[in-house]
Amino acid sequence: MKTIKIILATFILSMGAISCSKDDGSAIIEENPMAQFNMVSQMEANGHTIELYTEGEGFTTGYNEIYIRIKDNDRETYFADPEITWTPMMHMQTMMHSGPKSLLSTTENNTVLKGYLVFQMAGKAEEYWELTLNYKVDGTDYTASKTIDVNHPTDGKQKVTTFTGSDNVKYVLAMVSPQKPKEGLNNMAAVLYKMESMKEFSLVENYTVTLDPRMTSMGNHGSPNNKDLTYDATSQMYQGQLSLSMTGYWKLNLKVLNDSGELLKGEDVTEDNEASSLYFELEF
Repeated sequence: MKTIKIILATFILSMGAISCSKDDGSAIIEENPMAQFNMVSQMEANGHTIELYTEGEGFTTGYNEIYIRIKDNDRETYFADPEITWTPMMHMQTMMHSGPKSLLSTTENNTVLKGYLVFQMAGKAEEYWELTLNYKVDGTDYTASKTIDVNHPTDGKQKVTTFTGSDNVKYVLAMVSPQKPKEGLNNMAAVLYKMESMKEFSLVENYTVTLDPRMTSMGNHGSPNNKDLTYDATSQMYQGQLSLSMTGYWKLNLKVLNDSGELLKGEDVTEDNEASSLYFELEF
């Protein structure tokens, strides 16, 4: 009986301590909003730690969805609603160029911002990508920069292409989805940017990206019920449907038409022409 009373008293004291902790306004440990993502880079600057996350293992050529948080190292807390702009820059031996980027927007957790970058090429020892962030927290402006590793996708498949159209304008086209293709119909999305200069890219609206997937190892056969990609103003992406009738390697033959229906790049697949010069690749 005495043992039971001691256990009961200890339990009551513990509950009281927890209750006081809540009542006195002390912080309650929150679940990590980035637990399901991989932190692929960190920047240490200005007394802050800037954390960059993706769903993959790192930055790759093509479309990269990225999440950012900024931690105050002194307070060990994350800033709410930071204002951030970013600039990727490829340092080559004879020149520099940037790449397409989205604006960053706050997610459901106000310490996490989300956006995307498109890398046209992979880095290497002599030629590398640098990411610069200009941000504002607690009313003060800061800058931070860091070299980042950008590699080819592990599957080696082409997910981004840079081309000069018949209008003599250079474009960047990158596949957004499907990230995990499956047999049957897949929602497909892509982003299309116009190169205004070596450092500026603008989002292209109201063009059309036609889609003709072919299985090259099986007589170059196609698939039914594909839907060409058209511009969706809400997502600011090109949306369509991709039909994959079986597993294996697929070449997604593409054509880009402007808002007047004029062909800018790409060719029809025919008996005499097995593939378009503009394409993405998938294998699953």
